[in-house]
Amino acid sequence: MRPILLAGLLACATALPAFAADVTIETATGPATLPQAPQTIAVFDAPSVDTIAALGQPIAGLPAPLYLKNVEEISKDATTVGTLFEPDFEALAVMGPDLIIAGGRSATQVEPLSRVAPTIDMTIQGNGMVDQTRARIKAFGTLLNREEQAQALEAQLDDKLAAARDAVAGKGNALVILTNGGKISAFGAGSRFGWIHDAVGLPQAHPGLEADTHGQAISFEFLAETDPDWLLVIDRGAAIQAGSEAAQATLDNPIVARTKAAQNGHIVYLDAAPLYISGGGAQSMMHTLDQLTEAFSDVQG
Repeated sequence: MRPILLAGLLACATALPAFAADVTIETATGPATLPQAPQTIAVFDAPSVDTIAALGQPIAGLPAPLYLKNVEEISKDATTVGTLFEPDFEALAVMGPDLIIAGGRSATQVEPLSRVAPTIDMTIQGNGMVDQTRARIKAFGTLLNREEQAQALEAQLDDKLAAARDAVAGKGNALVILTNGGKISAFGAGSRFGWIHDAVGLPQAHPGLEADTHGQAISFEFLAETDPDWLLVIDRGAAIQAGSEAAQATLDNPIVARTKAAQNGHIVYLDAAPLYISGGGAQSMMHTLDQLTEAFSDVQG
């Protein structure tokens, strides 16, 4: 009877579900302790979607539209659970996720989302964005039990940063602007798009710009007075597929044409969605770095 009893106990033990160990990760609001390797995840933060997709982790629930081409593969099998601003709580209740990830545009929804499932805020701010991106790669690698993938992704980011630094060195200063229809705003170090200066050592054409979320509103006369060597342009309308006046049309005027950037062919139209929608996501950041490396490598210092 003893061998039979032991065999029965062993069979029962192996039939029991394996419980994941708890891990502690850094979030936008401090450390959070969660079960490792959650199986069903809903994500409302575009940079988090970007980084999680880069780690090869499936995502069960996503907002729509996302506007991001680099996550189309992971999106096609996901259930729509609202928008970036407004979760669909009924769809979430049916899904029953193990974890919800919010941030950025959905950060205000953390509390109500927490009533559905454990929810973490992974917002990335403008100041120190590269360090925050690294932190998110490590956090998601730990949480999702994908540490090796996270290490490889961080190494890839380091390579892209080094290449961009080499490309921009000695090539002059730059002004980063966002066009929104006919309106223009500029972004300096410490702002939403200021990591472009901070991370690769690209000098600012106009130091001291306001580090506001929406940038500092500027005029065409400001562009003429600043006269940057390079003009890096982000088209908000293109990012959200709004069909508004294109950035090229906005900047097609005699004042801009007289700037050094225009005369030397140094107006660079950066892909807008990776910066405006998923800024701080690992894949998006590396894509922008690739664009900078390509643009600046085409000229001599």
